[in-house]
Amino acid sequence: MIRRIAQWAAGASLQLVTTLAFAANHVVTVGGVGNGFSPSNLTIQAGDTVTFRNAGGFHNVVADDGSFQCSNNCKGTGNPSGGTPNSSEWSQTLTFNSPGQVPYYCTAHGAPGGIGMSGKITVQGGAAFSIGSAVTGNWYNPAQSGHGFQLEKVNDTTVTAFWFTYDANGNQVWILGVGQIVDNRIEMQAVHSRGGRFPPNFDPTQITNPPWGTLTFTFTSCNAGSVSWTSVDPLFTASGTLALERVTSVQGTSCP
Repeated sequence: MIRRIAQWAAGASLQLVTTLAFAANHVVTVGGVGNGFSPSNLTIQAGDTVTFRNAGGFHNVVADDGSFQCSNNCKGTGNPSGGTPNSSEWSQTLTFNSPGQVPYYCTAHGAPGGIGMSGKITVQGGAAFSIGSAVTGNWYNPAQSGHGFQLEKVNDTTVTAFWFTYDANGNQVWILGVGQIVDNRIEMQAVHSRGGRFPPNFDPTQITNPPWGTLTFTFTSCNAGSVSWTSVDPLFTASGTLALERVTSVQGTSCP
């Protein structure tokens, strides 16, 4: 299975051939014909992702327990008013890691408890993946080839992350973080490295690393996971979630 990643840091382009097993993505259509959720009842495995796509109408999707509230954006720490009903053709992808049932509804056309426009996700399976050295490597989302993460587990509790990406104006950006492993998650504060120049004009005294926000990586296997973020930098989306797949691994490491 061919996986391509293009234009990583400094515009590098490479092609890799690898065979991997990935968590599944499921699509739930919001609105459109019938003005409901389709399918309204969905069974998935822990670690799978669900993409909600608005097909028409003034809608959002909100968990009964308040764990998510999304439309053209998602409510989060960096975006406290997100997720209000919206009639645009929005799409949001969420990862479900914990077994159980997650009822949800549209605040414009339903109510908690399955009244009106509502749905339910049943998450099966379960034991949390234990993060080991095999997490080290390069990760990306195949639908957004052109930016991605480099992770390295440096000791039993610590992982570094480099996000080679772009800001809202299209400028290449390095976002850096160091975080602690908590079960199957890595939580970290991140900075936005600035001020560099290509040699021989590089001056280390010009480098600054202002706070950028938070990154939380959640893994369901050695080859699949997701990242969620909140940012305090106005040049970036305030919050979001992105499913991730492995691109490369380090020789000598293996999945448990």
